[in-house]
Amino acid sequence: MYAHLVWFDQPRNATELAAVDFARTHRIEPAVATVPGLLDFYELRRADGSGVVIGIAETEEALHAVRAAILATDLLPGEDPALLPGADRVEICPVLTHRDRAAIYAQGALS
Repeated sequence: MYAHLVWFDQPRNATELAAVDFARTHRIEPAVATVPGLLDFYELRRADGSGVVIGIAETEEALHAVRAAILATDLLPGEDPALLPGADRVEICPVLTHRDRAAIYAQGALS
């Protein structure tokens, strides 16, 4: 398993965050929905709008395919590229340890 960490270090205002949320919902999520090997993603956002997106995939190649799928999309009508400056840092790391607590709960091992 591999994790793709995408940092947005700069604070973002409400207009920028609305543009990001629109892009994620209407363009990015549909583009990556059929990429094989993508397991999940998490978006963490601070009160000032900075944050990190963590993508989890079966292989490093799947993460590269996710990136390619996103970059292959065209902006939708009304999207302003000035409001979507892109990430400040990107890194791919192997996942060394993982514990699926939801599956453990489902099996009744934890209560």
